[in-house]
Amino acid sequence: MLPGSLRARLFVAFIVVVAAALGTVGIAVLLIGPRYFAEAMGHMPGDPMGEAMADATLVAFTDAMRQALIAATVIAVITATVVSLGVAGRIARPISALARAAHRVADGHYAERVSADEPGELGTLATSFNEMAGSLEATERRRLQLVGDVAHELRTPLTTLDGYLEGLEDGVIEPSAQTWGLLRMETARLTRMVNDLSELWRAEAHQLPLRIDAVDAAEVAREVGERLAPQAQARGIVIELPQGPAVALADRDRLAQILSNYLSNALRHAPDGSSVRVTTAETPDHVRVSVTDEGPGLAPEQLEAVFERFYRVDPARSRAGGGSGIGLAIVRALAEAMDGQSWAESAGAGRGSTFLVELPAA
Repeated sequence: MLPGSLRARLFVAFIVVVAAALGTVGIAVLLIGPRYFAEAMGHMPGDPMGEAMADATLVAFTDAMRQALIAATVIAVITATVVSLGVAGRIARPISALARAAHRVADGHYAERVSADEPGELGTLATSFNEMAGSLEATERRRLQLVGDVAHELRTPLTTLDGYLEGLEDGVIEPSAQTWGLLRMETARLTRMVNDLSELWRAEAHQLPLRIDAVDAAEVAREVGERLAPQAQARGIVIELPQGPAVALADRDRLAQILSNYLSNALRHAPDGSSVRVTTAETPDHVRVSVTDEGPGLAPEQLEAVFERFYRVDPARSRAGGGSGIGLAIVRALAEAMDGQSWAESAGAGRGSTFLVELPAA
C-alpha cells in the first residue's frame, strides 16, 4: 500500500474514525460509569464499614472497567485494521483500474475498457469512462480512415496529371485543346476536393462563420431548384418545388448549400424521365425540408453510411465527373452547426430515397 495512495488515505481515515469513537466511548465510560455504579450499589449513610466497602468496590470496579476498555480497544483496533484494509481495497480497486485504463487510453490504446459492474457512483463513472473511450476509439478510427481515403482519392488525379505531363515532356502525347482540358479538369477536381475537405473540417470544428436569421426554407429550395432546372430538363427530370413559406432559423447560404447537395445527389441517381420532389413541413419547434427521388434507394445499413466521408453507394461509380464524395458529410456538419440534424430514409432498394434536414423554427 503506497503512501499517499487512495487506499492508504481511506485506511487512515477509517482508523481515525475508529480511534475517535473508541476514545469517546472510553472517556464517557470512565467519567460516568463510577457514578452510576455507586448509585446502584448504595450504602447506609454514617456507616464507616459500608462506606469503606463501597470505596473499595468502586476502586475495583473502576480498575476492572479500565482493563476491559484497554482489552476492548486493542481488539477493536485489530478488527478495525483488518476490516479497513478490506473495505479500502474494495473501494480503491475499481478506481485504480480506472486510473490504469486512463493511462493506457492516453498512450493511444483506445480499445481499453473497464468493468462497469460496481454499484452506485463507481459504476456510473466506469460507464462514462467506457463511453468516452469508445468515442475516442471511433474518432481515431475515422481519422485513420480519413487519411487513407484522402490518400486514395488524391492518388487518382495526381497519377493522371503525372502521366499526361510525363507524356507531354517525352513527346508521346501531343499538346492539344483536349489534353489541356483534361489536365484542367483534373486540377479542378483536386481543388474541389481540397476545398470540400477544408470546409468539412471547419464545419466539424465549429469554425464556420454563420449568420443565423429567419430564413424561408421553401424560398431557398425554389432558388436552388431553379438553378439546377437546366440539368434536370436535359434528362427529362421534373423538379417539384414547395410553394408555401416555412421559416427556419438558419444561415441562408449554408441552407442553400445543404439543399444544393441534396438536389444534386438526387439528380445524379434519379432515372431519366422521373421526378424529384422537394417538400417542407413546419411545426412549432422545427422546419423540415425533404428531397425525394425515384432512384435506386438505400438499404438499411446505408442510411447512416451515406453521410460518411468518401462513402459510395455504388463502389463502381466514378467520381471524375461527380462530386468529391464528402458532400453529405458536409451537409450533416452544417446542419449540426445550425442546431439541426440531417438523415436519410428509404423504403428499400429500388424504391427511391428521401434526404431530410431539420432546423429550428423561427
